[in-house]
Amino acid sequence: MAYKYETIADSLRQDIKSGKYTPGELMPDQNKLAATFDTTRITIHKAIQLLIIEGMVYSKRGAGTFVRKDFGLTERRQETLVDRPLGTTQTNEGKKVTSKVLELQARLPTKREAAQLLIDEMDPVYVIRRTRYVEDKVWAYEHTIMPTSIVTLTKKVLEGSIYGYLEKTSGKTIAGSHRIISASKVTADDVEAMGAVLDDPVLVINQISYMDDGQPFEVSESHFPYATSTVVADVQVH
Repeated sequence: MAYKYETIADSLRQDIKSGKYTPGELMPDQNKLAATFDTTRITIHKAIQLLIIEGMVYSKRGAGTFVRKDFGLTERRQETLVDRPLGTTQTNEGKKVTSKVLELQARLPTKREAAQLLIDEMDPVYVIRRTRYVEDKVWAYEHTIMPTSIVTLTKKVLEGSIYGYLEKTSGKTIAGSHRIISASKVTADDVEAMGAVLDDPVLVINQISYMDDGQPFEVSESHFPYATSTVVADVQVH
């Protein structure tokens, strides 16, 4: 059963896609939306957070929430998937999954990272780089930004499943993610992390993931070797 904020986010999402709220338009304030949906302002805030994560709207302090001016263009330019992220370990359940930690450090977020994670620019974040292996074969190279306030990470944790550890220690559930899937060329980092050949193609997934309270907990970019990567999508037409 969906949370109420998810149902409201679905309704607002359809309003934007149908043109009720057009690119660049100021949406009703959260108090008005709360009255419209007969709910609390906190619930509306969580619904708006989901739309921010998905790149449909943005908020300006003191001004309100606006539909992104590039929303329509973004939809035409790239495919996006919004679903519950399973992570490498759950995706390959029953198989041997290991990790090589390439980097774990903390720093202040960039302005873009802070906006994506809905945190202050003075809130520190982890920078995580890992190579993931399935049955001792390269699965992916991951570069992740995560607020340090979410969970305390160590090299030992990173060698296992971050998602599993996060759900176990936070008491929250990972609810979903906004994904952009594209193709790119192998970089020097890919050569280091996966032994890839420079300028070969790679599958790239950029992702913002969030907990069941609507709070984003990671911004990540994962590169997958082209020879062993496949994207499968089930599409239902109602």
